[in-house]
Amino acid sequence: MKNRFLSFSVFLFSMIVFTSCLDNKAKQSVEIDTPEEVKKAEEKTADIADQDFIDGMTGKIWHNYLEIKIALTNADAGQVQDVAQSMAESFSKERANMKTLAQQMSETEDLEKQRELFATFTEKAGPMFEEALSGGTIYKKFCPMAFNNEGAYWYADVEEVNNPYFGDKMLRCGSVKKTIKK
Repeated sequence: MKNRFLSFSVFLFSMIVFTSCLDNKAKQSVEIDTPEEVKKAEEKTADIADQDFIDGMTGKIWHNYLEIKIALTNADAGQVQDVAQSMAESFSKERANMKTLAQQMSETEDLEKQRELFATFTEKAGPMFEEALSGGTIYKKFCPMAFNNEGAYWYADVEEVNNPYFGDKMLRCGSVKKTIKK
């Protein structure tokens, strides 16, 4: 009787181990992000920005700014043109200089010219973003190698560096120089 019980116990234990191992193999999977999926994830960054501003105009401009930054990072001159046109329409008369820069970005297909205009736009819009922020965090970043080592700033909604001035050539070039949190 002990022999039967021992044999049955060993058999039952073997079946449990065997079936549990089979289940694990069936559930195992490997997920790899393709470059297209990574690009799509970056494109969504502007949609989930957690920043609030004291007025709607600045919030819309911030959203467009992030979209332009992502388009420059992805070297998508056409997307820069489209978003810059939308941005230009958002400005009030008091911000005519920024409106002009946005219009110029929308009128050129030259990616390097768009990047230069973006740097100039950042200089003008940066103080507006910092002063109008009413909730959340924005990051002021700097790339020392942009524009023949003259360097250039940009703003972002995440701490991770994704360089709009070099794109995938030097995606991580730069650092956070200032964190603005309200």
